[in-house]
Amino acid sequence: MSYVKVSRRELTLAEKLYLPSILAGLKNTMSHLLRRGDNEITTMQYPEEKWDLPSYYRGVPVLVKDEDEREKCVACSLCEFVCPPRAISIIPKQIEGVVEKAPEVFDIDMLRCIFCGYCEEVCPEQAIFMSKEYEICGQTREELVYPMDKLYELGKTLGTDGGVKDAPKKWETLAREQGQQGLASDQDA
Repeated sequence: MSYVKVSRRELTLAEKLYLPSILAGLKNTMSHLLRRGDNEITTMQYPEEKWDLPSYYRGVPVLVKDEDEREKCVACSLCEFVCPPRAISIIPKQIEGVVEKAPEVFDIDMLRCIFCGYCEEVCPEQAIFMSKEYEICGQTREELVYPMDKLYELGKTLGTDGGVKDAPKKWETLAREQGQQGLASDQDA
């Protein structure tokens, strides 16, 4: 296997001393300091001012409820299986009614979450969404494992059904399917 040797030009004395680069940086800094009456924002006053996030921004994953304040999650565990860093853990429980199960425990470890959005894409019930929230802080590791209650609390910022218009209603869909199959739902009995 052959290779090609790339010849590089010799650096000048000024380039070896880095002096032109340092002076160019100082010139840029001084121009910002001496600029007055300019409307260009140089520094954002965080946390009083927040970033304007793009519509496709993926922040903290949150859970949402439907407009009747019922859990949309059916504990199918698809989000748990698709999560690359295994940040989601779900323990399902049996419930009465049209839907057979719901999560007893639904935790997301924010230290492990990589905000990829796979959980949102794979959810058949549109129960989990990526919010615009990006401020995550805590004193201990345990504080950064968000339980189901905190995920629902954060999900309230998106509104019911995650702000999705005409979101599918699992209760109505399952009741209609059972009616078509000739099965009586537990709520009708």
